[in-house]
Amino acid sequence: MSDLNKYEILSKVNYPSDIRNFDVTQLKQLCSDLRNYLIDTISEIGGHFGGGLGTVELTVALHKVFNTPDDLVVWDTGHQAYPHKILTGRKEALQTIRQLHGISGFLKRTESEYDTFGAGHASTSISAALGMAVARDINNQKRKVIAIIGDGAMTGGMAYEAMNNSGLIKSDLIVVLNDNNMSIAPNMWQISNYFTEMIAHPDYNKVKGQIWQLTGKLDHFGDRVRRIAARLENGIKAVLTPGMLFEALGFRYFGPVNGHNVHQLIKIFEQVKGMKGPVLVHVLTQKGKGYEPAENDIQKLHASTPFDKLTGKALKKSGGNPSYTFIFGKALVEIVKENPNVVGITGAMPDGTGLDILQKEFPKNCFDVGIAEEHAVTFAAGLATQNIIPVVAIYSTFLQRAFDQMIHDVAIQKLHVVFALDRAGLVGADGPTHHGAFDLTYLRMIPGIVLMAPKDESELRDMLYTAVKYKAGPIALRYPRGAGLGVKLKEGFDLIEIGKSEMIREGKDAALLAVGSMVNYSMKAADILEGEGLSCEVINMRFIKPLDYEMLDEAAKKFSKIITLEENALVGGFGSGVLEYFSEKNYKTDVLRIGLPDHFIEHGTQPELHQILGIDPSGIAHKTKLFCENRTAIHEVTV
Repeated sequence: MSDLNKYEILSKVNYPSDIRNFDVTQLKQLCSDLRNYLIDTISEIGGHFGGGLGTVELTVALHKVFNTPDDLVVWDTGHQAYPHKILTGRKEALQTIRQLHGISGFLKRTESEYDTFGAGHASTSISAALGMAVARDINNQKRKVIAIIGDGAMTGGMAYEAMNNSGLIKSDLIVVLNDNNMSIAPNMWQISNYFTEMIAHPDYNKVKGQIWQLTGKLDHFGDRVRRIAARLENGIKAVLTPGMLFEALGFRYFGPVNGHNVHQLIKIFEQVKGMKGPVLVHVLTQKGKGYEPAENDIQKLHASTPFDKLTGKALKKSGGNPSYTFIFGKALVEIVKENPNVVGITGAMPDGTGLDILQKEFPKNCFDVGIAEEHAVTFAAGLATQNIIPVVAIYSTFLQRAFDQMIHDVAIQKLHVVFALDRAGLVGADGPTHHGAFDLTYLRMIPGIVLMAPKDESELRDMLYTAVKYKAGPIALRYPRGAGLGVKLKEGFDLIEIGKSEMIREGKDAALLAVGSMVNYSMKAADILEGEGLSCEVINMRFIKPLDYEMLDEAAKKFSKIITLEENALVGGFGSGVLEYFSEKNYKTDVLRIGLPDHFIEHGTQPELHQILGIDPSGIAHKTKLFCENRTAIHEVTV
């Protein structure tokens, strides 16, 4: 791990207060140290990378100008905030980021008083910051509130809803737009920066205010001067800046500003921090700044496993089984070749969902709508009304944001929309904001939906094919993060009968009813139990909704002990569905549910978390044995 002593300035900094007396030369060196420390550390342990490299100068300037933690800095898309973590007492702890019992890869209120709001999903910062600003006003406090939004978060509609409300409420609020996707020619840089400094300067605003008050006393002539002045100022801004939209929403707009010039950033923040009402500072940064491999491939090094610092290439061993994501992406391309009316939709995650494969092969059949999951689902609903078959590929945790649209815009109208939920179950290092722990629960309650989970990558292909062929309404499949099991893939696809399970191991003492990733674990647990004299039948349920009621009737007659297994919250999940059915039928069979406990689960590797929670093969075997011996099988562990 990196020796902090080799970073001359950073080694002297533990908290933001340590930098407030630094001169510009020291601040520039601090920025260099921060960037190098990030590169040295994340290249060894992995983590989100490019976004933080782009916010180094911005972070330093914010903590230099504003009196954090009394002034409240609210970050969006928390992976931008690694430099913030380093400057706020977690310098050494960065080497544990995203590891079991280490610091979070995102903002976390329980981790630091400088983390004012938890940020895992995007587009939340302005809403949260406005709430804090209004609370400040109610409490008669003087603190500043600053929201930093960017790295794609402005594609989310929630950001504009918050800006619109900010313009109406008019509380003092500074929004920093970290724009790392815009390129402006050098001549425009000079004009824009000069213009920005001019309109942000206190003397300019003071004179402007005095003129405005004076012309207000000049009746019709004064009104005419005001209208001409307003048109002139707005005209100049419209030509030189993209600020008219923000001004229309009620914000004073300043920018674009060079986001890698720490001196200029400090100057602009000093000038706007005393302004009244909502202010937006538009900052242009480069994702991956200062590290050539990240600058050249911003998607690849957005987040990374450990990599070679010189080349940026992953150190991960080659080989291994293809991921579920890759298998899904390849299967969708095969399906689109057969049926060009099938399209893929993703929310700013073509690489993460496997839709990048479709994007390259059939670009007209692939739609990336940005970080706008609600729009993605209703967009899909519109397509479905016109006999197009949309496959909405979104991470399980992100699809939660579109729950209302799934019900109102898709399910009520019985529209044929396919939902492909990647990263279902525990995802590992990204922690509670990214675990796909609730999809079986929130999807199972939707009337008319079909819900599936494959036991392996071959079944994933068949389920996707089945979902596309299904015509009766919405249908969803969920699958885990990471590599598949390595099963042999056949040519083409097979239709799966809706609501039909399969028995994959016979047994006489108890039945393990498993869905998705828990099927393979159940087979391994059954092997362990066989060695201990307990014969367990293993059923691959395949469908969470509709359940295979015929199989459940037979299992209730055959077994006195039934165990349900799912990598989902136990509350309202697959096991709950089995219990509900047994209750309706008045079956007296004992049922043990194994799944995720009723609390949020922290970060760690998937195997670590599975073992701690007792849902790995040995944990399943242990709980099952206790249950069959009529002993307690509760394994409630907080991670």
